[in-house]
Amino acid sequence: MESDTDQNTENFLVTEAEVASTAPQTAHERIYQSLRERLLFGGFLPGKAVTLRGLAEDLDVSPMPVREAVRRLIAEGALESHGNRRVSIPAMTAKRYQEINLTRSLLEPELAEMALPHIETAHIEQLVEIDLAIDVCLENGDIEGYMRGNHAFHFALYDAARSNVIARLVESVWMQFGPFMRLIYGRHGTANLIDQHKQAIEALRHRDAASLRMAIHEDIHQGMLFIGDDI
Repeated sequence: MESDTDQNTENFLVTEAEVASTAPQTAHERIYQSLRERLLFGGFLPGKAVTLRGLAEDLDVSPMPVREAVRRLIAEGALESHGNRRVSIPAMTAKRYQEINLTRSLLEPELAEMALPHIETAHIEQLVEIDLAIDVCLENGDIEGYMRGNHAFHFALYDAARSNVIARLVESVWMQFGPFMRLIYGRHGTANLIDQHKQAIEALRHRDAASLRMAIHEDIHQGMLFIGDDI
């Protein structure tokens, strides 16, 4: 029998798979999405370089599409090349941290407010369902499940903004800090996390843009503070 934690993680995986399956994907795109998921949810560890050949073997594909996908991730700032067919997560310097924190603080509350006019009851119900699953992950100390749920919550909201430019920038930034969140949660657990999503849901219900922006800002601040304390 599957545990609640396993089921919650599976639900997040299914949601992402459904989004990815809306259009035919090339081999390059499938590999890109696979590597992107690893970056978001802890499949790459900061400070540990990996080879392109190793990635290809791990994914059971030829090196060419891996090289193309990695080149794309390097351009997005999620990976850096070491010139010997090795790549790694860029180091989290104080400057990099400040820029990521500033970018998130400026863009994500804006996306949330842009989404507000398009939010319907079905959207709110979806966010409530995701947040309830996140609560179970927090109770059970399921770090990956929490990270998948947190991502699912934010981007279910941001998708409603119907933005191509800002949303893509935010997606790129999430790949840059995701590996560090996984590392920090692995060290400190999830017991001290405060769920700011409920405040966001209430703000959506009351069509309160200012409260929605504040809830998203506080959620960002909490997560980024963990990274800042570790630099």
